[in-house]
Amino acid sequence: MSALISDDEIKHETDIVWLEDVSKLDYVRQSLDRLPTRSSRPTYCRPGRMVGYATLDAQAKSSRASGTFRRRVFWLGPHDRDSAPTGLYKSGAPSEAVDPRTVAPRRRGQKTERSDGPQSPAMKQLGIALPL
Repeated sequence: MSALISDDEIKHETDIVWLEDVSKLDYVRQSLDRLPTRSSRPTYCRPGRMVGYATLDAQAKSSRASGTFRRRVFWLGPHDRDSAPTGLYKSGAPSEAVDPRTVAPRRRGQKTERSDGPQSPAMKQLGIALPL
């Protein structure tokens, strides 16, 4: 989940490689995956599709136990809003979803009104606002 990604876990990122035009997407899911390399395109094994991934600098250390690197992967499931606009995520978004416009190397993606939809009445009452 994006909320569980810490700044320390992405401090070695050098680039975000987008595999498609994310300007047309309201959100992407981000997760940290264990991958065998610092920079090559990862193999994708989830339902749906991978839309991007992070590359790491030479100082990124692999796990002693597995020899793998933790890298962010950006993806969408087959039931996400771009593929099923009237489906489960017609409004709202999965917990790991972020607005792709807020993603950058070494910067966690953020939820926005674009990714999560308009504020609920409860959020408005509490004075909580998502960025636009």
